[in-house]
Amino acid sequence: MYQHWRWQPHACDLPRFDATKLLEKLRNKRLIFVGDSVNRNQWVSLVCMVEASIPDDRLKMRIFNGSLISFKALEYNATIDFYWSPLLVESNSDNPIIHRVEYRIIRADRIERHANVWKDADIIVFNSYLWWRKQKDDMRMKVMYGSFEDGDARLDEMEMIDGFEIALKKLTEWLGENIDKNKTRIFFAGSSPTHSWASDWGGEDSNKCLNETEPIYKTGYKAATTDYSLMAKAKSYFKTLEPKGIHVQILNITELSDYRKDGHPTVFRRQFVPLTKKQIANPASYADCTHWCLPGVPDVWNEFLYGYLMYK
Repeated sequence: MYQHWRWQPHACDLPRFDATKLLEKLRNKRLIFVGDSVNRNQWVSLVCMVEASIPDDRLKMRIFNGSLISFKALEYNATIDFYWSPLLVESNSDNPIIHRVEYRIIRADRIERHANVWKDADIIVFNSYLWWRKQKDDMRMKVMYGSFEDGDARLDEMEMIDGFEIALKKLTEWLGENIDKNKTRIFFAGSSPTHSWASDWGGEDSNKCLNETEPIYKTGYKAATTDYSLMAKAKSYFKTLEPKGIHVQILNITELSDYRKDGHPTVFRRQFVPLTKKQIANPASYADCTHWCLPGVPDVWNEFLYGYLMYK
């Protein structure tokens, strides 16, 4: 059933997604998603949405190159990329495969290595939210200033949201100094909610979102764990770019996704190592209620992106 819902805003209609029109818009252009695995989820969604309109396999290709994954529609010379950069600035979590680390460390003044990958793009969709959320109450972010090579390395420890501000400040500075406002359109995806606490909607926490088959119908529903404060911070930083004529469009996806407790892969998510029967029987530990099934909720996020690209 989760595939049959579509989002209907109150005061308008979303434009109907047309893959061929989007590819025409992307002719000779490069669109890149920059962020974490939820942003990769959105990239996979968009690639699936467009590649169905290219039935000939000789006219499309995927390239995996470390942190960068590319989809190319050869007939259009159009590229849709995903680049792994979960904390925006350089960090000890930048390896796209091995990034489960005990302490997260960001480099406050280093973004160039990442920025070199996205600087020539025509459309950039950033996201950074999941990795700034506290996994446990005492979780803090370590922030490195300077470098070991120059002998001026300094490590500070701070609240996660303060680390997020440092990363936003560096990103905003870079955008202000380097973006060609006549060429590049910039988006920042709103926070994607998780559904890990079933008590939020009257269920059993031990099940997380397993076996949920319908959305939440209560208008204005907001889960206890859904945090809008990080997005408010992001908006306030991006506002400082407006006097330079650089506009960062927020994709406002949080509330519509919050209703969709039925949209996650739970214990059926494809893993590098498949779950055992014992693990499948333990959804409290192993159900994925963070990422989204496809087709599914991220398709709507891409309908928003499509609407902005085509009509605004």
